[in-house]
Amino acid sequence: MPAEESSAGPRGDRSRTAAAISRALAPPLLAGAGAGAPAPLGPALRVRSATGSRRPPVPRSKGRSTGSPRAPRSPRGSVRRMYEQARRAWDRPLTAYYLILGAGLLITVLGLVMVYSASMIKALELDKPSTYFFRKQFLAAVIGAGLMALAARMPAKLHRAFAYPLLMGTVFLMVLVQVPGIGMSVNGNQNWLYLGGPFQLQPSEFGKLALVLWGADLLARKQDKRLLTQWKHLLVPLVPVAFMLLGLIMLGGDMGTAIILTAILFGLLWLAGAPTRLFGGVLGFAALIAFVLIKTSPNRMSRLACIGASEPGPGDSCWQAVHGIYALASGGWFGSGLGASVEKWGQLPEPHTDFIFAITGEELGLAGTLSVLALFAALGYAGIRVAGRTEDPFVRYAAGGVTTWITVQAVINIGAVLGLLPIAGVPLPLFSYGGSALLPTMFAVGLLIAFAREDPAAKAALAMRRPGVRWKTMRRRVKKRPSGER
Repeated sequence: MPAEESSAGPRGDRSRTAAAISRALAPPLLAGAGAGAPAPLGPALRVRSATGSRRPPVPRSKGRSTGSPRAPRSPRGSVRRMYEQARRAWDRPLTAYYLILGAGLLITVLGLVMVYSASMIKALELDKPSTYFFRKQFLAAVIGAGLMALAARMPAKLHRAFAYPLLMGTVFLMVLVQVPGIGMSVNGNQNWLYLGGPFQLQPSEFGKLALVLWGADLLARKQDKRLLTQWKHLLVPLVPVAFMLLGLIMLGGDMGTAIILTAILFGLLWLAGAPTRLFGGVLGFAALIAFVLIKTSPNRMSRLACIGASEPGPGDSCWQAVHGIYALASGGWFGSGLGASVEKWGQLPEPHTDFIFAITGEELGLAGTLSVLALFAALGYAGIRVAGRTEDPFVRYAAGGVTTWITVQAVINIGAVLGLLPIAGVPLPLFSYGGSALLPTMFAVGLLIAFAREDPAAKAALAMRRPGVRWKTMRRRVKKRPSGER
């Protein structure tokens, strides 16, 4: 008996415990069970013990959902998602590289097309073949492409070594221009050298590139020695050499090129961190000289008076400015068609050089002109990005100088065509006819490409795109599997 009681006691306890659990979990099913009798686990307990606290899955219909419809995505969320994707794509290491390369080549190719279209009538007037100017520009573009590829492959040290010979050679050629019998005068400007045959050279265009490279190297060396905090080291010899180049250019009467060189000088001083008082003093001195030069020249005063003109004026003094507006206004949204310009038939002077943007607006319309503006904006942004992300002072000054040069020259040319600025006689970079302007500009674009390639992140991304490097990297990343695994 004691053994039976000891063995039955735990069993009874377990039975009572199971009954209490069953009544707590499934009271409706166990309501008829006796108070003292052990009740078996009901179906509800078995279902809950098998599935836990989850609900049984609800079968989905194959057709359209019968439940509540999903909430539509908010337009703000879609716009934000698109913005984030565009920002990530814009921040990639090779963005500046592709922008400079693509925009530079597209502007040059579109310029070749427009030079051919805008210069046909002018060539026939000179008893030349209709492709006369186009062939010369195409030859210059081929040579410029070679210079651009060469500049893109040259390291920064070689560019710095090339700066001083280029400056001295440019100064020598600009002095030769002023020698009687050697220099040539074109449209009243004594800024040309005759090379034989149909070829001429304008050394002042190479002066822009020389000032950029030499000034960048000078400021970089002084920054390494921590001398730019002193105003005399900041100005000397940069400003005197720049004013020497400006003087040689103004002896020939080419104020448009002098304005571009002045903009490059101020861009270099700004990048070097010139104090506001010093920067303002140099700017005021340059503005005073420009005022005197404009005031003492009736031709420059007449150009200044043609800003915003809508009529040719007395003696047709504003003929070119007004007909440039006529060409843009007649283009409409999509233009009259490539080659269908009316103003190039003797109405608009210089249709293939200074006012090629007006012919572009007439033949390609607003869509064509906005495309050109977008390409120049992309090139300018990429140049600023290269200058802002580098740690090399020479690269920063050179990239900033080239970007200032191309951007300011484009703004001055397009502003003159739109009637917002006086006609300065500067071509549209990479777009207008002129081999002397095209060659140094394409070299400068190659300079920006070289600087964009030298960025550490861009260099690593370009190395990953090489077939051999990529294959080896992929082989290193693949883990070796066991011999028995398939």
